Amino acid sequence: MIKLSVVILTFNEERNIKRCIESVLAVADEIVVVDSFSTDKTKEICSAYNIRFSEHGFEGYIEQKNYATSLATNDIVLSMDADEALSEELLQSVLEVKQNRTFDGYTMNRLTNYCGKWIHHSGWYPDTKLRLVDRRKGRWGGFNPHDRFEMEAGGSISPMKGDLLHYSYYTFDEHRAQIRKFAAISAKALHQQGVRSDPAKIIYKPIARFLRAYIVKAGFLDGMEGWTIARMTAWASYLRYSQLYQIQRQS
Repeated sequence: MIKLSVVILTFNEERNIKRCIESVLAVADEIVVVDSFSTDKTKEICSAYNIRFSEHGFEGYIEQKNYATSLATNDIVLSMDADEALSEELLQSVLEVKQNRTFDGYTMNRLTNYCGKWIHHSGWYPDTKLRLVDRRKGRWGGFNPHDRFEMEAGGSISPMKGDLLHYSYYTFDEHRAQIRKFAAISAKALHQQGVRSDPAKIIYKPIARFLRAYIVKAGFLDGMEGWTIARMTAWASYLRYSQLYQIQRQS
């Protein structure tokens, strides 16, 4: 049976970290928590478990995940955020991989809980993530804040059964605050990649995002939450491209 390291990123996650840790205890040979100097009880809660707790200044989502992965003592790594947990079915799938690993990486579907409701449409599900990997076969990349594990050419990947449970936003205000934060980060990242905005994009991009989330991705089946998600998705697009346009003009 292979040895598995679970790496978890935290920052002020006192309401989520206990659930996250306990969901992996049955499969983790090692749990590494990398914390960005939380000011709440995150560190205190973690101290109740047999884990490695490391504090590291936040340099970016991609950078933090690569740092956390480097701390693992095993090459097979399950990467998680503190607001995530393994479902029972996914837990069994991880156990099966530990007993007989035949691929370099494994994907899992992420199911998000939004203000108390599980979202099965709106473009939020299945939200497939590559999280269980042989760290020797790739590294974290993408663009902040949207990180992803990038497998080297020739790396083999297989899907897993079960859901990665994501406890995203407990309130609408939390969602709105996160959108403001991510829009600023995304705009800077897009500008660095050479992406450009203009008045037309600021108008049609949000409209397209709303239609995709609510109509194409059947957000209407998620009820009022689906309507809210579609509106917030459009607003996030508006902020991202309007801020990108401002950066262009300033530079």
